[in-house]
Amino acid sequence: MKLLPMLDQATDEACCTPSGVPALGAEEAKQKALVFKALADPNRLRLLSIVKADASGESCVCDLTEPLDLGQPTVSHHLKILVEAGLLHREKRGTWAYYSLVPGALEETAGLLATL
Repeated sequence: MKLLPMLDQATDEACCTPSGVPALGAEEAKQKALVFKALADPNRLRLLSIVKADASGESCVCDLTEPLDLGQPTVSHHLKILVEAGLLHREKRGTWAYYSLVPGALEETAGLLATL
């Protein structure tokens, strides 16, 4: 049986010099990850599509349960994630909540990978 040669641990030379290009900051990475996580669910993608397609530019939560064939608590959970990711805006009117796209959010989302 042949053993692999040991690495020369006496060498103090760095393998390479840093590129000097700034890395993605922790907070920026956290925000981008929230958006990617929000978009990683097919039901949330469908919710965004439904809200975007509505002629009024907004949708009541009461109108979002039937198209997805999900219960209201589940739809509300998905909407909360989309709001936290900065993709949807929530406005409370009486007992109902209305959702609309955050202006520029989809365009900004489309450019997320370009800024890495």
